[in-house]
Amino acid sequence: MGSVGVTDTALNVRPAIEQDLEAVFEMVRLLADYEKLEVVTTPDRFRESLFGVRPYAHALLAELGKEPVGMAIYFFNFSTFEGRPGLYLEDLFVRESFRRKGYGEIMLSRLAKIAVHSHCARFEWTVLDWNQPAIRFYEKMGATVLNEWRICRVSGKPLIELSENRGNIPSSSVDDNN
Repeated sequence: MGSVGVTDTALNVRPAIEQDLEAVFEMVRLLADYEKLEVVTTPDRFRESLFGVRPYAHALLAELGKEPVGMAIYFFNFSTFEGRPGLYLEDLFVRESFRRKGYGEIMLSRLAKIAVHSHCARFEWTVLDWNQPAIRFYEKMGATVLNEWRICRVSGKPLIELSENRGNIPSSSVDDNN
């Protein structure tokens, strides 16, 4: 599953290692440009999150020879209704000049294999509603776009404020370590 023939080279999809940080981070920047978003993290914070003492996410790197052409960043979550983990794809990216060659499909397949081997109940991700090429691609791969679910997000100052809001709970019964 790790390789597919492409002219004289083969696509290799492998777990990223710390030495791949620069290549992965560059693709994150390219993805942010494509999605009209801003990268606010630093390579050092990214290193800690992917390769630190307690990694919060994992990355796959797709290469043709030694050239990085794509990446996927994912983590495991938990389904209370299934009672099992799920695999959540945070980002999938293939460099523009390497698109429409089947590389995204290979990476999704590798992630599905990780999910199956990890006994995951689900493999999920989000897609921007304006990104019709990605939506068509994901549907072609068998994904269902769930229009009835909406993402809720709290970040920045509202996140800090929410963390400090104890409501009617006495402060002595709130565990500040969680």
